[in-house]
Amino acid sequence: MYEAHSDTQAVVVIIDILRATSSICTAFANGVSEIIPVATVEEARALKEKGYLLAAERDGYLLDFADFGNSPFNFTPEKVRGKTVAYSTTNGTGIMKMASDCHAVVIGSYLNFSALCSWLEQQQRKVIIICAGWKKRFNLEDTLCAGAIAERLLEGGRFTTACDSVHAAVDLWHLAKDDIIGYIEKAAQRSRLRDKGLDDCIGYCHTFDVTAIIPVLRNERLVTL
Repeated sequence: MYEAHSDTQAVVVIIDILRATSSICTAFANGVSEIIPVATVEEARALKEKGYLLAAERDGYLLDFADFGNSPFNFTPEKVRGKTVAYSTTNGTGIMKMASDCHAVVIGSYLNFSALCSWLEQQQRKVIIICAGWKKRFNLEDTLCAGAIAERLLEGGRFTTACDSVHAAVDLWHLAKDDIIGYIEKAAQRSRLRDKGLDDCIGYCHTFDVTAIIPVLRNERLVTL
């Protein structure tokens, strides 16, 4: 999405639908105080040793020293309300630090879709949507959500785009939006989660507007906007 600002003045939206950004939005909806996103297993272990509650996985599997994994259903009020949680995932959490030089880094999902889009429209800044993908490769589920956000912003009339990836994401969203869950059956991550018995959250992760909370990265920690 383009407006007349340099990238350092842009707002970045991080999307990792299955499952990191859906889990982060759920955690804040359930009262977590802060989330510390970390990229590596070593960083995650170090924070665990410092006494932080740790949610961490690789390739969908719970790290053996973590308190719980990457499902949004793990971030219950009983576990996270009022607490700081360290968080490390295969794809999503490492990307957040990469974008930290921009004006703001916020967390996007279907769960906070309308609140996020409304806030983005108010910022009058360039918006960059980053899809976590799968191990630095394209994936369907994140691109669909990016297309849904892009469509909403473009329809509002405050944004334009000259980016082929935005047009492609919007076109893909148009193909899928009448039956998102049916379309997601094609996604490789959907199959990965099914094979591991971790696919109980698919429908939830594609549910619109569960919360109006927008998590934002500040001083290397996620807090509520």
